[in-house]
Amino acid sequence: MTSNATTNPLLTPIGLGDLELTNRVWMAPLTRSRSSMPGNVPNALMAEYYEQRAGVGGSGLIIAEATPVSDRGHGYYATPGIHTDTQVEGWKLVTDAVHARGGHIVLQLWHVGRVSSSELQPNGDSPLGPTDVPSGSKTYVDDSGTRVDNSVPRALRDDEIPGIVEQFARGARNAKRAGFDGVEIHGANSYLLDQFTRDGVNTRDGDYGGTLEKRLRFPIEVARAVVDAWGDARRVGYRISPLSEHKDVRDSDPGLTFSTLARELGALGLGYLHAVETWDRSNADPRIETVIPRIVRAFKEGGGSLYVANGDIDPERGAAMIDSGWADAIAFGKAFIANPDLSARIGVGGPFNEWDSDTFYGGDARGYTDYPALSGTPTA
Repeated sequence: MTSNATTNPLLTPIGLGDLELTNRVWMAPLTRSRSSMPGNVPNALMAEYYEQRAGVGGSGLIIAEATPVSDRGHGYYATPGIHTDTQVEGWKLVTDAVHARGGHIVLQLWHVGRVSSSELQPNGDSPLGPTDVPSGSKTYVDDSGTRVDNSVPRALRDDEIPGIVEQFARGARNAKRAGFDGVEIHGANSYLLDQFTRDGVNTRDGDYGGTLEKRLRFPIEVARAVVDAWGDARRVGYRISPLSEHKDVRDSDPGLTFSTLARELGALGLGYLHAVETWDRSNADPRIETVIPRIVRAFKEGGGSLYVANGDIDPERGAAMIDSGWADAIAFGKAFIANPDLSARIGVGGPFNEWDSDTFYGGDARGYTDYPALSGTPTA
């Protein structure tokens, strides 16, 4: 990989609607569980973390961590929300810090659906899902880090779904109040919108299950409501994970399902589609080479703009993906945890800090804001 920043495809500018982004090294949404409790409120430590990854040498676009749109949308302890005024004020600390460094940041709007414990739900209620089939997964419900089994969900009634659509729309309006540059809808990784999308878990009857058209109704209603709430579709993205089978969420024909969804999202004029292409690139799913291009083609033919790839992609491969036209930008996850100045490091060919997986979730500044930048790189 070349060390010349002027020729590395990752380090070339790109537009997102009317936003001019300095590079194509985007920061993926990363749950870190550092919000203040009780209340799931963003705080000054989070502002420092995001500020370190903004501006020159950092991310062209920061996609902030998955953020629940309601108190029923939480599935992990200390994940920041966007459904109270206090949370909005907390996020202003983050957006102000990022903008002061010349960076851009969007917020990922999240509802976990069935992937939650009653201990995290209001009044100890059951989590919500397309059906009453549990996820078979675990979560953490306090600061001990001990994982417990997720609870048996309650199947949503059809007449409850418009209320959740409005929660996503309210989340978008709150994100704008908090100073974000846009929003990304979380439709991936086995959470609520993904649960409704896939036929392996959405076996319900009625207006939101059964046929592909009905399974996609909820996600598309959310996307349309978020676009309307934000007021500019070019500032809205949508994340998918078409080939994953995380937490038992599967689909019998992901090429058809997600290309159909992508075309509908494109028709709304969305700014970008963001895909987790694989969970483990060392054992790359052979379907990637056919399913992903089909989805991207449908999105762009439908009227959508950028395609952003994610999933265990190293900088060298990411540069090749941009150069070949496979993707317009690359979202890096763990690499951004350990390297706040990731784009600067890419520009000179490294070295790269190694991440500490023991400090990914919860805790304090250790493994969060204490990773060093390269000598001479601007820091917060």
